[in-house]
Amino acid sequence: MIEVRNLYKRYQKHSGSAWVLKDINFVIPRGTSVGLLGRNGAGKSTLLKLIAGMDTPNRGEIIRQASVSWPIGLSGGFQGSMTGRQNVKFVARVHGGGRDVNEIIERVEAFAEIGKAFDEPIRTYSSGMRSRLNFGLSLAFDFDVYLSDEATSVGDRAFKAKATKAFKDKVGEASLVMVSHSEGILKDLCESGVYLKDGEAIWYDDINDAIGHYHEETDKAAADRKA
Repeated sequence: MIEVRNLYKRYQKHSGSAWVLKDINFVIPRGTSVGLLGRNGAGKSTLLKLIAGMDTPNRGEIIRQASVSWPIGLSGGFQGSMTGRQNVKFVARVHGGGRDVNEIIERVEAFAEIGKAFDEPIRTYSSGMRSRLNFGLSLAFDFDVYLSDEATSVGDRAFKAKATKAFKDKVGEASLVMVSHSEGILKDLCESGVYLKDGEAIWYDDINDAIGHYHEETDKAAADRKA
């Protein structure tokens, strides 16, 4: 279970700052996969980072009664001067829990499909290559909850299909909290939804209701702009 309680988040700017997220409250039950919806800038990636513990709220708290991955799909988090192999080896030693480090490295190398770049510095990678490596690295560990920020949109058609299958294989063993612009992916992998708008969050037990509300709001906004 993950509980988001009275959560507020903003980033300070020279011209002041508005709340990216304000008074967010919801509970993700154990075993429930959730899709995060909202327009660009609504705070979806920020919320994922907060759930992962990569960022801290200004107010409120997130209670995690589960092991949670870092956000798959984000290209940050690696040491740029180290190679892909060295980065994976370092993380495997920290999170491996006594598992064979070489086995983890082999799994990540095979999944990421970045060829010789695996032994080149991360700073030379494209954002897509970083995301592939991040994806493979996350799946090499057994988390209760996997966080995904557009992870299934990375790479060519074959890799996207591979990434989607990897998530589907996890369903039943673990749950997902997912940001995606693909409604088909959200409907396939998520039961529930959270719609972020104007810093606030609305929980839906049914992902289809969340998607429907999101469309209503965006269609209305588009009609108002034309009026």
